[in-house]
Amino acid sequence: MKPVRIVVVVIGALLALVALVLFISGAVLAVGYATERDDGGYFDATLDRLATATAAITTGEADLRADPGPPDRVLDFVDFSVRIKATSIDPGSELFIGIGPEADVEAYLSGVARDEIRDVDPDGDVEYRGIAGSETPAPPAEQGFWVASATGSGTQELVWEFSEGTWAAVLMNADASPGILAEVTVGVRSGALLPVAISILFLGALLLVVSVAIIVVAARGHAAEAAPSRDVPEVGEAPLVSAEPVRLEASIDSPLSQWLWLVKWFLAIPHFIVLVFLWIAFVLLTLVSGVAILFTGRYPRGIFDFNVGVLRWSWRVLFYASSGGLGTDRYPPFTTDQVADYPATLDVLYPAKLSRGLVLVKWWLLAIPHYLVLAFIAGGGAGWWWGDSWRSGAGLWSGGLVALLVLIAAVVLLFTGRYPRPLFDLIIGLNRWVFRVIAYTSLMTDRYPPFRLDQGGHEREPTDA
Repeated sequence: MKPVRIVVVVIGALLALVALVLFISGAVLAVGYATERDDGGYFDATLDRLATATAAITTGEADLRADPGPPDRVLDFVDFSVRIKATSIDPGSELFIGIGPEADVEAYLSGVARDEIRDVDPDGDVEYRGIAGSETPAPPAEQGFWVASATGSGTQELVWEFSEGTWAAVLMNADASPGILAEVTVGVRSGALLPVAISILFLGALLLVVSVAIIVVAARGHAAEAAPSRDVPEVGEAPLVSAEPVRLEASIDSPLSQWLWLVKWFLAIPHFIVLVFLWIAFVLLTLVSGVAILFTGRYPRGIFDFNVGVLRWSWRVLFYASSGGLGTDRYPPFTTDQVADYPATLDVLYPAKLSRGLVLVKWWLLAIPHYLVLAFIAGGGAGWWWGDSWRSGAGLWSGGLVALLVLIAAVVLLFTGRYPRPLFDLIIGLNRWVFRVIAYTSLMTDRYPPFRLDQGGHEREPTDA
């Protein structure tokens, strides 16, 4: 594949990541809008019991304040309102809650001891900042600067439509006496939430379609540049070169550096970065191919060759730097094409026809037994292909039997300068198993991967019937 097409695929993968973030964000907002609001349309958060020995509890700068300046049309569109409910723990006391201009609140409480809310954690626990003072304030309800307020016994509720300005909220006893103990719930509502959620969903879906189209065009163009993968021969033609549709081979370079393996993972970082985006494209193209197979029974040839190229590239990098075996000191080429003289090769037979029904089950249900085996072989590293987070997909070296065997071989190489041949054959056999399963679950073949460990650097030749 030409470098320009690799760049196009990377750009498409980046757009796909942005699209997925937008789509998931929109979906979360839409689901939250549908399920988390109360009957009044508010999203409520209950604070931990607010308690202070001072005369007032106020909000800090990060809470119910807004810098002046947003245009009125923006505020009208957001249609943002705040609801505060406060209930005194002492049934006989009366509470006051109010929202007013910050400057007026500061002037009113100047010299008055109070606690300011600095932070609220996800569990509702409140962190205060104490402000010293000795003055006694006048009753808050007598002040004329409040834009919204409520006072009395029992549960008090304040609703305030957000407007331009800098504001602060205050909780006090109605008579301004010190000592407050109350349960407080803060709710917010925005009439723009649903339109914003739908817009983000639509934008994410549109961007995802565009990104997939970009990747598909780049992948299909790859087929015209490179030699295609092998075809499954028609009936009556010569037998297959390999008994399996996936042909993975490798040979030990001689001599091997005793110490270079210590830094190969670092040298391969550029490859890992590119492969992250290539695997994003791989997954998206596999989904596209699944739809095509479902309706036509055929895997689009250009996409197939590109996906085989991603597997091939990955195998070369793994063989050089990690769980593929550390069997060569030759730096892997930046290409999805087959490199005949490189000591690690991979190819997959292009299927003439694929089962439409198997598309729906073979990548998950039928592959479960192999997934269990691969969990032992590759450990957490199996997440490189099907993990749901970067932590689980950091690479094949992250755990499992194959990583342990490669480490043992590397230590032997470090001290003796020799790579144990039996260990190499076993490592290649385990990787061959892994890639056979990947090809099957990526819809590239209908031939079920054998529960067989074919060891050695070269594939076994088929025996005559």
